[in-house]
Amino acid sequence: MLWRARQFEFTFPRPTLVMGIVNVTPDSFSDGGRFLNADAAVEHALRLVREGAEIVDIGGESTRPGASPVSEEEELHRVLPVIERLVGQVKIPLSIDTQKPGVARAALVAGASIVNDIAANRDDDVMWRVVAEAGAGYIAMHMQGSPQTMQTSPNYRDVAQEVESFFVERLERLKNAGVAPEQVALDVGIGFGKTLEHNLQLLASLRRFTKLQRPLLLGVSHKSFIGKLLGAEATQRVPAGLACACWAVEAGAKIIRTHDVAETVQAVRMTEAILNQHNPWTGRKD
Repeated sequence: MLWRARQFEFTFPRPTLVMGIVNVTPDSFSDGGRFLNADAAVEHALRLVREGAEIVDIGGESTRPGASPVSEEEELHRVLPVIERLVGQVKIPLSIDTQKPGVARAALVAGASIVNDIAANRDDDVMWRVVAEAGAGYIAMHMQGSPQTMQTSPNYRDVAQEVESFFVERLERLKNAGVAPEQVALDVGIGFGKTLEHNLQLLASLRRFTKLQRPLLLGVSHKSFIGKLLGAEATQRVPAGLACACWAVEAGAKIIRTHDVAETVQAVRMTEAILNQHNPWTGRKD
């Protein structure tokens, strides 16, 4: 299985990719304000790369439940200086975490290689055509509603079945917009329009999504469902996030998105070493 993001190619089976998070925002739930300054954001990104991140995901708009949207101009003001400076300093793909086609286009021009789109539930194909024209990687995330409405009253008959159907339909629409399957990775959207029970059901069902033959990304780092289950504040949720990451790797996930890169790299490499005793890389089904 191949995942292509402009000049970068990842061929699976291979070790799990760890994606480090850089929030250039004042209001993200976990680290809002810490890296709003471009110098601080670049320094943080470089530290994540040293810790083992193979992708850096840069976002300029908080997508926590109820977050207020920001203008395209403000989002560009936050992320472009970071991307422009990192492109010359790192040799790994940079991802732009955005819902806005204009921001995605400018970030790709600046040197980003992946668009991480929480709003893959969009009705129009403008974002997808931007991705197609650039040959960029694309992460299609499932979300019910929008960040402003998603946690108002999430409702599913069968959350795993509905997310799978969404992915099948999106892959077809992406293809029709010119985005090749090899460009697409999938994210079940833990915490985006889901209750605690929905999140647990999706985690328990991760393996079913691997049959779609696209890399599966999991992002649970510091998320509120962990706090609801365990009573832990955001800064105390690292162990639970690592447990989810290890579970996801065993289930066949290929990308782990996290704030805690060093800890996650150790956890997933140990998980892989154990799995590898019974299922060598050359024999794994992907």
